[in-house]
Amino acid sequence: MDIDTLVTIGGIFLLLILSGIFSGSETALTAASQPRMHLLQQQGDRRAGIVTRLFAQREKLIGAILLGNNLVNILASALATSLMINYFGSRGVLFATVAMTLLVLIFGEVLPKTYAFYNADLVALKVAPAFRYIVALLSPVTETVNLVIRATMRLAGVRIGTEGEEAQAEEALRGAIELHAGDEPDSQQERVMLRSILDLADVDVSEVMHHRQDIVMVDANLPPGQIIDQVVQSPYTRIPLWRDQTDNIIGIMHAKALLRQVRAHTGDLDQINIESEAATPWFIPESTSLLDQLQAFRQRREHFALVVDEYGSLMGVVTLEDILEEIVGDIADEHDVVPIGVRVQSDGSYLVDGRATIRDLNRRFEWRLPDDDAATIAGLVIQIGRVIPYQGQIFMLEGFRFEVVSRRRNRLALIRITPPAAPKRAGPS
Repeated sequence: MDIDTLVTIGGIFLLLILSGIFSGSETALTAASQPRMHLLQQQGDRRAGIVTRLFAQREKLIGAILLGNNLVNILASALATSLMINYFGSRGVLFATVAMTLLVLIFGEVLPKTYAFYNADLVALKVAPAFRYIVALLSPVTETVNLVIRATMRLAGVRIGTEGEEAQAEEALRGAIELHAGDEPDSQQERVMLRSILDLADVDVSEVMHHRQDIVMVDANLPPGQIIDQVVQSPYTRIPLWRDQTDNIIGIMHAKALLRQVRAHTGDLDQINIESEAATPWFIPESTSLLDQLQAFRQRREHFALVVDEYGSLMGVVTLEDILEEIVGDIADEHDVVPIGVRVQSDGSYLVDGRATIRDLNRRFEWRLPDDDAATIAGLVIQIGRVIPYQGQIFMLEGFRFEVVSRRRNRLALIRITPPAAPKRAGPS
């Protein structure tokens, strides 16, 4: 075997190594975790910063990798074909094709990509410094290729743009949340909280507010002594004041402000000017999203807002605590009035207060009950039946069984929910 043959064989194996590097780098630089690279960059990792910059020019990166990979593969195949022809004549083309297909497939594609897939972050950090220069060197060629590709796709009626990228990023984040491992209570709670944060922009305050029939309001025309008694008996610190009719809210009385006046007028409570101590009411439309309302609470440094419909009628009250409970779940203190809520039955069903919100049930039990057109479970049952059901009436929806256990006038007070049975896992045969 002469020196030229040895050089050719050495060149082929060198090109196969380069092919493996390009292939593995392509997998690593596309599969590496962007959030982790961003975190490492903030912690001062220079190579992570390079990876992040390569992410930002993904088209050039992919173009440079594919260009380099094809160059080395084609050159290796050409050298192998030339070598085989010299030894076997025309049959050498077949031998070279079979040999190079196997070598490129194993050592240039499958092996490096498999390793890079399972060690994407590590490989990306190692190859990024070199590929920064490769991308810059091949940039003129890749730019030309990209222009040709875009022109061809335009002729075919295909448009390349960034529309929908924000929605895709949110979907990817939601998918990552669902993949959060573990069925332990802590893991389930983490999933619920992360989902709830993403849902803040899609949920209106009308879905989490305290309905007007459940809020405590005080008639401002009452004597100060009676108003003080009602405020003291209430479990809330902020009480709306109304005059003449309940929709006419003239102020919000804070229990602490009232306490200061009580101390200042000890023995003569009738001298307290209740209205002068009340804060100006803040009205918001029922269609305000929780995310917007959370920002508004922070900007105004307030914790309490009155929700009105399109006609200006009072619908209910929403507080900062209500929005936080959408994320972390119920927050109760020693003064809170604990609602009936949900009671688990021995047969696997649930007795649910009709006022319980669908979102709370979905979050608590990881159900998927629809909440687009109804906020409470009673509203959902009425929506299903298209009538106000009578006691004992049963409805079915997506495998869920709803039975009206108790009805008070036109309000569904208690509903029994039986969720669909979980599929049984097949045992070993």
